[in-house]
Amino acid sequence: MTSQSPRLRAMFCDHLSIMRGKYLPASKMKDDESRFARPTFSVHYDKDLLIEAPGTMCLEGIPDMALRWKADEIRAGWEPNTMVVTGDLYAGDGSPIPMCPRSALKRAVAAWGALGLTPKVGIELEAYAFVRNDDGTIVAYDTPGGVVYGTGNFADPRRFTDAIWNKAQEIGLPLDLITNEYDTPQYEFTLTFDTAVEHVDNVVLFRQMAREIAFDHGIILTFLPKPILTKGGSGMHVNLSFTDAKDHNALANGDRGDPANMNDLAKGCISGWMHHHKGMAGLIAPNALSYNRLQPASLSGFWCNWGGDNRNVTVRLSAEGGKKARLEHRMADAASNPYTAVATVLQAALLGVQNKYPLQPLETGDGFTSNDATHGVAASLTEALDDLQADTALTNAVGAGLVENHIYMKRAEVDKTAALEGDALRDWYIWYV
Repeated sequence: MTSQSPRLRAMFCDHLSIMRGKYLPASKMKDDESRFARPTFSVHYDKDLLIEAPGTMCLEGIPDMALRWKADEIRAGWEPNTMVVTGDLYAGDGSPIPMCPRSALKRAVAAWGALGLTPKVGIELEAYAFVRNDDGTIVAYDTPGGVVYGTGNFADPRRFTDAIWNKAQEIGLPLDLITNEYDTPQYEFTLTFDTAVEHVDNVVLFRQMAREIAFDHGIILTFLPKPILTKGGSGMHVNLSFTDAKDHNALANGDRGDPANMNDLAKGCISGWMHHHKGMAGLIAPNALSYNRLQPASLSGFWCNWGGDNRNVTVRLSAEGGKKARLEHRMADAASNPYTAVATVLQAALLGVQNKYPLQPLETGDGFTSNDATHGVAASLTEALDDLQADTALTNAVGAGLVENHIYMKRAEVDKTAALEGDALRDWYIWYV
């Protein structure tokens, strides 16, 4: 492709957290749209025949849906002469597609906006690196000198993370850090705090870019929650704050984060997350491997608990106060759709603020067990989906149409993966997540 032939890559993040899209000519680099088949939301990872999933109209002629974007949201891409954009999905009559995750996040932001508050989000992504041998088997990337907080060529001999960093800087994706995580070959990528929709746009584009750049270096980068059963899991921690009409951090209550000195907004958010703990899991940990990660004593968001500067609780109050005051929700993994996950976190927090749920006491134990051992998350995706289906308040807040489709497709996923375990289960997902 020459410099005289620019193109646009228009994409959306679907129900499986797969980025789907089209390459389009430069003439589309304006307020515009492109059509896709609505029953894309009936397709599963294994590309099985279309499933009669709710809202998809797959037995009603396989109609179109329109991906629409704004010209000012088009940005530099990571491929030569290619710009990228994300957008929202609409039906033929102009109404939003109920399953559209980005629209669900916009609804959550608008609901907080009605209270005079703007959600600000910062996401931490964790991922493992694999390579494919000549015989086609997939094995862990060899990082013999990798350590937690490792950097340099012992942590990444092929230097694929350097290429990711350089490309992110080149195209303006705001990357705050790359480092080795506790296990190897595991990495953490953190993007800069921003308003919710803008930040999640950055996250989904970064995640796709990182996987493609890694693949150019012979690396299969996966955000699966537990791709190596004998090692730690990979999460997607959601850090949250709010600004008010004066651009002040509405969570701030002093110079330091102190559980004994939280304001009503912080208490309301945490109470919502505690109240809807089990229901949230079905949306933000929606993978057959998620419940291998969500275990007691795993620093993963298993327990229904909260605390101060404690990585063993599900909800962590940062020790930083003032402008940097924030709450961290640690249950989600990046096999979830980030738009849906952040919408869920925001809506559950809002339910806490609106309904004034009583706030349970903070965790005073070591976090490896809990003050109340009955308050863990579900033991499996099936049980988590049952909990989600039973939580009608959360379902209606996130979007009944989105949740109905999600539950249907994820129950199908449970059936499809029931006979798989170990590497076979990992490999069923690894090219897509």
